[in-house]
Amino acid sequence: MIFSLTTFTLIHVVLSLIGILAGLVVAGGFASGKLLGRWALVFLVTTVLTSVTGFGFPFVTLLPSHIVGIVSLVVLAGVVVAQYLRHFAGAWRRIYAAGVVLATYFNTFVLVTQLFRRLPALIVSAPTQSEPPFAITQLLVLALFIWLGVAADRGFRAAPIGAA
Repeated sequence: MIFSLTTFTLIHVVLSLIGILAGLVVAGGFASGKLLGRWALVFLVTTVLTSVTGFGFPFVTLLPSHIVGIVSLVVLAGVVVAQYLRHFAGAWRRIYAAGVVLATYFNTFVLVTQLFRRLPALIVSAPTQSEPPFAITQLLVLALFIWLGVAADRGFRAAPIGAA
């Protein structure tokens, strides 16, 4: 490994946080009928790098985080096809919007999971992550992303194509 594990973890976390922020901005743009091209590129690059770097951590067996990373990379491949190969034609516009929201949700899901594993106040509230505070938090995050996905789909479907 080129970096220490601490440095690698920091890079991975920063990429993830930037990807989540950019994904939320892009999805918000969709909801208001805009394609925010630069933000979309930042989202795509940082989210792909987040998923790829997730496999750089030492592991012995396949973990749930690896499954999420694999699924996220498949979703992001659909986003790339929708934008760069299909140019948002027909159903590809909806696939693109759904893919951005879904990949952002996956990263946010992992963020919440990591917060409940790392922050003392959250560890106390859900030490095994099977307690109600963890489940309720993840359900709220899911509900917010479903709402965001519906809004993004409606707004982006009607939007003219052109980077804002």
